[in-house]
Amino acid sequence: MSSLKPGVVAELTADQEMPYGFFLTDGENRVLLHHSEMTEELQEGDAVTVFLYHDKEVRLAATMRIPKIQVGYYGWAEVVDKHEDLGVFVNIGLPKDILVSGDDLPKFFSLWPEPGDQLFMTLNRDKQDRLYGRLATENIIEQVARRASSEMNKASIQGRVYRLLRVGTFFLSEQGYRCFVHENERREEPRLGQMVEGRVIDVKEDGSLNVSFLPLKQDKMSDDAEIIFEYLLERNGSMPYWDKSLPDEIKDRFNMSKASFKRALGMMMKEGKIYQEDGWTYLKKD
Repeated sequence: MSSLKPGVVAELTADQEMPYGFFLTDGENRVLLHHSEMTEELQEGDAVTVFLYHDKEVRLAATMRIPKIQVGYYGWAEVVDKHEDLGVFVNIGLPKDILVSGDDLPKFFSLWPEPGDQLFMTLNRDKQDRLYGRLATENIIEQVARRASSEMNKASIQGRVYRLLRVGTFFLSEQGYRCFVHENERREEPRLGQMVEGRVIDVKEDGSLNVSFLPLKQDKMSDDAEIIFEYLLERNGSMPYWDKSLPDEIKDRFNMSKASFKRALGMMMKEGKIYQEDGWTYLKKD
């Protein structure tokens, strides 16, 4: 059995030059380093540091372009494709993209990463030594995350979503802080791997952050009004909702409380944008 495994860095020797590259050896086994995967010239007998992977024909191959993500090493990888029956493919800098299985992704396909999103992950090998991507567990995130200070309270913050639960969203900020957004602090659930932005509402004793995706109260009325305004436009300027509509109806349609809905309607009426009549709300025509 070969001692050379995909997913790791190896120190090998240039054994034999071929028209298409070099065969490298560890003294017992040989692996091909294609010319396209060389970053510097070699001579037979030279020592070379390479990363091992399987090429598209599932043959063990080598590259001098060493990716940060390896077996046992974590990093961010960009999603380049998705297939509902397989999972998503990510680019870690190899000629061949790496699969993250759908079994490791959210239950709902709508929450799967889109191309351009990024996943915090490592590499594993299956029973046939084929490489696949594995998302970082919460234990790994706790190890790599930085502790935030109290100065972060009320700060704006951005980061990538790394975990989705029914109770809320977890993301790792650009500064390396571990962040949690409770389901009540968001209007919709973001995708895994999506870049998100919010504001810090609490700095926990363990250095993690509680974050809200909702705007401050003084900003929220204008955001709520915008949602209502867009809905009215979609319905040609009228809707069967007004300030006496039931709270559950408002929550189901607009995902906001009745108090927020009434504030937004009041602001829009004060600005002369809408009027109400017989249980309906209408846009005023110019």
